[in-house]
Amino acid sequence: MSFSKEFLDKVIDSIRFIDLSELEKMVDILVEVRNTGRLFIIGSGGGAGHASHAVCDFRKLCNIDAIAAYDNVSFLSATTNDEGYDMTIIKWLETSKLTKNDCILVFSVGGGNQELGISTNITKALIYSHLSGAKILGIVGRDGGLTKELADATILIHAKDYVTPITEGVQSVVHHLLVEHPRLKINPTKW
Repeated sequence: MSFSKEFLDKVIDSIRFIDLSELEKMVDILVEVRNTGRLFIIGSGGGAGHASHAVCDFRKLCNIDAIAAYDNVSFLSATTNDEGYDMTIIKWLETSKLTKNDCILVFSVGGGNQELGISTNITKALIYSHLSGAKILGIVGRDGGLTKELADATILIHAKDYVTPITEGVQSVVHHLLVEHPRLKINPTKW
C-alpha cells in the first residue's frame, strides 16, 4: 500500500508544478494552427503511442488537421532501412512540406539531446522544424532537452523518481486537458 501512495503522491506533485502560463500559450498556438496549418505530433516509444492517441483527439474533438508520422509503419520501416532511424521523422516532415503555418508537438521523456545522441530522430526533426519556421510545442520531462530550448511553449513535467512512468502518465493528462480546453474543443464527447 505504501508504494501505491508514494507513486500517486509523486504524480500529484508533478501535476502541481505544471506552468499554466505555458499551457495557455500552447492553447493560443493550437487555436492559430487550427485556422492556418497542420499539427504534426511526434514521439518515440510511449511518446509515439501518445502521438497516435493525441492525433485522434485533436482531429475528432478540436477539428485540427493532426498527423502522427509513426502511424505509417511502412514509411517508418522503409526510411529506417534506407536512411536510418534518426531520419524517420525529418523525412516525413520534408515530404509533407512543413511550413511556418504548421506546428510540431513533441512527447518525450527527455526532450532529446543532440550532443549526447539521445532521441536523434526527435532532435533532427526539431532543428528542421525550427529552420522551417514552424511552431514547436513540447510536453516533456527531465530538463526538457532540445525541445525546451527550441519550443514556443513547453510543459515541463517534474518527476524526480519514476521519471519515465510519471512523465508519460502526466503527458496523457496534459493532452486530454488541451483537447477539452474550451478554446480548442469544438465537438462533444460521447461520455
